[in-house]
Amino acid sequence: IKDYGETVYAGGNTSTSVTLAETNGNTQTWTMTGNCTFTMPSGSGLQAGTSLTLICTQDGTGSRTATFTGVKWKDATAPVLTTTATTGIDIITFYTFNGGASPVWYGFLAGSAMG
Repeated sequence: IKDYGETVYAGGNTSTSVTLAETNGNTQTWTMTGNCTFTMPSGSGLQAGTSLTLICTQDGTGSRTATFTGVKWKDATAPVLTTTATTGIDIITFYTFNGGASPVWYGFLAGSAMG
């Protein structure tokens, strides 16, 4: 791969729910200021083979949790995010092999406690 790069989308703070949009870029960062539900992208423009990397950072309070809708995990168990205030940084990668309006997303914890 030559001269490949991805746009990093800084989503800002989130405390309730976020519907992720692949049009924002394949790498997205969010600071969790409350417990959050992340809804995966879907739609006719979503291409098969799309990947999305999500970087979740705990705020100064920490102990925030995340729920991911429409994601299949190993052993049907979503990862527990690092809850350390400010330095709790987790990286989660998602793939869909079918895309479209009813995508199947597969989730993988790429790194935990990265802060």
